[in-house]
Amino acid sequence: MISTMAAIEDPALATWLAGVGIACRTGDVTGSRPKTGIRVLHMSEMTQATHRDILVELADGAPMLVRARGGMPAQLRFGLADMAFGHALIAELLRPAMRPACGEPESAAFLGLAARVAQSDATVLVLGETGTGKEGLSRYLHDRSARAAGPFVAVNCAALPETMLEAMLFGHQKGSFTGAGAASDGLFRAADGGTLMLDEIAELPLVLQAKLLRAIQEREVLPVGGTKPIAVDVRIVAAANRDLAAEVAAGRFRADLYWRLNVLPMTCRPLAERRLDVRAITAALMIRHVRADEAFPWPTTTALDRLMAHRWPGNVRELENVLQRGMLLRAGERLDAGDLVLGATVPAAVVADAPVVEPVATRLYGAAVPKLAEVARNVQAQAIADALATTGGHRVRTAELLGISERTLRYRMAEMRTAA
Repeated sequence: MISTMAAIEDPALATWLAGVGIACRTGDVTGSRPKTGIRVLHMSEMTQATHRDILVELADGAPMLVRARGGMPAQLRFGLADMAFGHALIAELLRPAMRPACGEPESAAFLGLAARVAQSDATVLVLGETGTGKEGLSRYLHDRSARAAGPFVAVNCAALPETMLEAMLFGHQKGSFTGAGAASDGLFRAADGGTLMLDEIAELPLVLQAKLLRAIQEREVLPVGGTKPIAVDVRIVAAANRDLAAEVAAGRFRADLYWRLNVLPMTCRPLAERRLDVRAITAALMIRHVRADEAFPWPTTTALDRLMAHRWPGNVRELENVLQRGMLLRAGERLDAGDLVLGATVPAAVVADAPVVEPVATRLYGAAVPKLAEVARNVQAQAIADALATTGGHRVRTAELLGISERTLRYRMAEMRTAA
């Protein structure tokens, strides 16, 4: 609910919130305080507020966000120049936990469709480039489904060793292979009663694709070393960053599995096509990375313009990296355009101004000698990141550019994620 006084001072707020899928009614705050729900009140109504509410005020001067803590409600103050980001922050504070952040009306409509799709128990195929929010959408589908009280299990098919994939997915019996000292249920049974997200499904070997198809069709799994199938009640959400139809045509993906997965396809658009989402996701990421007891480094309008104009080949992951660097290295109290490094290299001026910290190895041994293996890993990781940015995240072209096989690229990326 938005109080009448807050709505009079900021009449655009309710319309903007409705446009991004957060409907709020306007009403009076007098009377008994509600036990649940979040209200947007005017700063002058503080005596009527609970710790769950949001106090807002339009005023000139430096914008302000004080997070809710110590029993006090969240407080925002901003002028007309900072109103757009102020509204994005309010939407973020009102947003339900599992609903992805959005600022585009088209994105809000897409999430509305996802909420309807969630009511079905049919398999969903989520497509989109790396970093576009496929796992966030999958979690939202689970949260809005009848299975929300059950487990949500996400597995990255590219990050698991091929020799262990079958046992990891379907479970195994004790002694069924070398090292199997105890039985394991596997991820299908771990997700029983809930949702199993199979990320990067295109990376599954063809042999396992056939077994996955049977598990989905028959709703049962056969553990490695077992003789009797076990029934499972799992909803499948599969995700891929490649065109599965093209993978079928190339003989790398089974056509029957593709059609079994492609019941309800949903495509996450690249961040470059969702300019207003950039602002909303920026608000979400900054709230996530700034502690409640820290001063909030409100971005300037020029900083937001620069963020919304960038192409974001790395999508949301790249945006998060840029924001974290910017907040860490910013020169002033606000996050400005000059603080944003849109690339992998920190400006030389920033490095030159950074304080010199004597390495521990120098203090102990008189010299800091980096390990060659660590240097090699860092160089390799940077080369892979640069190649992925060049190809827009396309792994086949990235592998060709680097002169390695696609499987080797998958293993290297899995190592990078583990190291991070």
